[in-house]
Amino acid sequence: MRNLLIIPAVLLALTLNSGCQPQESTDAGEETGLSEMDSLLAKYTTVRLTTDLSKLSDNEKKMIPLLIEAAQLMDECFWYEAYGDKEALLGSIEDEATRRFAQINYGPWDRLGGDAPFIEGVGPKPLGANFYPTDMTKEEFEAADLPDKASLYTFLMRNENGDLLTVPYHQQFAAKVTKAADLLEAASELAVDSGLKHYLKLRAEALRTDEYRLSDFAWMDMKTNTVDVVIGPIETYEDKLFGYKAAHEAYVLVKDQDWSARLAKYASVLPELQKGIPVPDQYKQEKPGADADLNAYDVVYYAGDCNSGSKTIAINLPNDEEVQLEKGTRRLQLKNAMRAKFDKILAPIAEELITPDQRQHITFDAFFSNTMFHEVAHGLGIKNTITGKGTVREALLEHASALEEGKADILG
Repeated sequence: MRNLLIIPAVLLALTLNSGCQPQESTDAGEETGLSEMDSLLAKYTTVRLTTDLSKLSDNEKKMIPLLIEAAQLMDECFWYEAYGDKEALLGSIEDEATRRFAQINYGPWDRLGGDAPFIEGVGPKPLGANFYPTDMTKEEFEAADLPDKASLYTFLMRNENGDLLTVPYHQQFAAKVTKAADLLEAASELAVDSGLKHYLKLRAEALRTDEYRLSDFAWMDMKTNTVDVVIGPIETYEDKLFGYKAAHEAYVLVKDQDWSARLAKYASVLPELQKGIPVPDQYKQEKPGADADLNAYDVVYYAGDCNSGSKTIAINLPNDEEVQLEKGTRRLQLKNAMRAKFDKILAPIAEELITPDQRQHITFDAFFSNTMFHEVAHGLGIKNTITGKGTVREALLEHASALEEGKADILG
């Protein structure tokens, strides 16, 4: 008999992208008889994320609640990064539907609607979210003599005189990251897999110090674990001002061993794929790390950045260029979330747009492969500029994320 872990339902975006402003949603609402806010909520559907627990040990099953509790603390951190005072915002909203929509979006801006505000009196979303003072200009930032101002793991704030200062994440979120670290260490005591045990201990220390590289190396070295967790400040998409600041998130994962075995062959051909990129040799001189791998997982919990708006269905980490060059990256296909998006988004669209005699080609395996090769493509190309003046990410600043995603779409 299969044991299924059923976690709290997540909301899945029913649109991959939407540029609609609120007034356009009103028209749609009039056509369907829904209110404007109900029309916005109708872009999402609720799905349950499940996984087969039959191959987990008793200790692994005990680890999952601890990891979920740690993930929930990342959720609180991200609320602050994306907006600020969560309780003040939600407490000020009387309408239940509007409050729910704010929870989905981690703030009063519609993430699938170009960040348009949906609460009266709220202005445009700051490009720098809550990582920087809203009145700070780029020129003021660039002129500030603060060595760690471009760090992934600092806030820019003002002192009592109005001057800029930096505050490290582990200080701003001291209570939350300390508790999360304690939970990771408690989970590590239950871990049988030595690689997972080592990673959880190092990740706990990383949360306390904002020094993540050693734990990233340890995460790359894990090969035989079934339970996994991605946790901490990771992606920089939320910072649209510079693209410097990483946002807190967490995924609690269970590996699908059968599907992972099917994918193993693709990671081994990365060096050959790098050689075949149709660009001059100087742009493919770096070699992908030899420890890169590709696996399928069921995600049993999302928190923070990856839970805001639409849901992530695959990830390619770590982002640290030094780790990538030495070890490569791990590509995690989130199979149950992908299945939900296929069933709820792609298949219904195909029914409307694809001629009936071609619909047999619209399969989950094809959707899975398309997403997989997008993630494979993230690991190709160069990570450092050919002039030796730093990383590509540092050179491209706020444009780095969009260009990297475009590269992966085209190449994958």
